[in-house]
This record gives sequence, C-alpha cells and structure tokens, in this order.
Amino acid sequence: MTQKDITFVADFLTEHFNEAPELYNRKGKYFNVERVGQYLKDEDDDLVSPPNTEGNQWFNFLKNSTHLKESPLLFPYYPEKSLHFVKRQMEGVIDQCLQKPADVIGKSVHQAVCMSLYKTSESEDSTPQLFKLPFLWNDKTSNIHYVLFTMLENSISKIYILRRHTDTSRSVSNGILAVEFGSFLNSSINESSDSRCYSCLDAHFYDDETVTVVLKESVEQEGKERVLAQLPLS
Repeated sequence: MTQKDITFVADFLTEHFNEAPELYNRKGKYFNVERVGQYLKDEDDDLVSPPNTEGNQWFNFLKNSTHLKESPLLFPYYPEKSLHFVKRQMEGVIDQCLQKPADVIGKSVHQAVCMSLYKTSESEDSTPQLFKLPFLWNDKTSNIHYVLFTMLENSISKIYILRRHTDTSRSVSNGILAVEFGSFLNSSINESSDSRCYSCLDAHFYDDETVTVVLKESVEQEGKERVLAQLPLS
C-alpha cells in the first residue's frame, strides 16, 4: 500500500469510527457506522446515524401544506429506519391494495370449457414444451375470443385456432381447428419442389378478418425460406 492509501483508510476510520458516548446504551452500537451501509441492513432497529432533513425542500413543503400533511395518498416517511424496513412496509401496503381486486376477480372467473390438447408423462423432468405462441384476439363485432397457438412435436407445420363466444352460454361452430402449411405454397415459391414443409415462427391477428403468419422451411439446410403470409379467416 502507498502512503496515500494508508492516509485514505485512516481518514475514513477517523471520520466514521470515532467513539460515540451517547451510543453506549445501545447494545453493540459503540461507534458511528459507515453511513451508506446502515441503510442496507435488513433490520428493524433505528439507524445509528439518521439523515439530517433540516432544510429539505420537500419536507418543508409537506409541513406547510394543510392538505398534504395528513394525506393518505402519500407514503409515510421513516427517517430513522433502513431501506429494508421501508421496503417491507411498502410491500405490505401494496399487497393490501391488491387483495380486494384479486378476491373480486377470482370469484368472477369460472371455467367455461375444458379441452384435452395432449398428454404427457407423469415425470415433470421429461415433459417437453408442447404449447407455444399463444396469441389472443377479441373480435368486438362478432363478440368472439380467438386464441392462436402451435403444438410442437408431431404437428409442427400446423397452427391452431381456438374460438369462443364472449357469452359463455353460446357456442360457435368450429370451436377449434388446425391450419396446416403444406405444398400449397410451393407454386408461388419454387415450381419444381413438391416436398417442402413449413413451420410457424409467429402468428398474430392482423384484423378481425385476417391472420398474419411468419413461416420457415422445416428442412435442415442453409438459406431456409422465410414466408410472410396473410390468411383470411374465412
């Protein structure tokens, strides 16, 4: 260490670890701790060196404001506590705010229909991810919910469209159907190929009548074809 390093450490110790007789009655608190570290301790004890808020414009503004002084909209300030304490207090308030909406929403949700899409083994470790790309769309004109998704493994070239009426008591025809991307695309891309298969990279509703899909050629080779297709729901 250089003499400059030693001087720096000595100055730090002199500034922050002077004996503090007024703290002797606190268990284990005989010295002023480093002022940043005290805020990060996960303790409920008061800070050893609380900040000086004298002259703070915000506190002066609140103190002189009749309406804001006791406002329930302002989170209370704890000048004697660490950030961990304040964080726990704030989390408690947020949880309390969210509990009532969660209860109300939870009681209003019920299962309208149950469809078995696939079966997996009982071992979670060996369960592959078979459900991909869920995209939701609400057609307000016809009051129908749509869900676009793909199933991996055996049906990689298909995209599934699930639709339900917003009124759960009503049903719609073709509640779930699959669209397979096969050789019908070949005439516009490569006249000589009749064995190309495409899988869906992404799919979104363009509007109430049209679905946009991004397809890629499934064969393992360089320069795979990418296709942007607009599919009418009809």
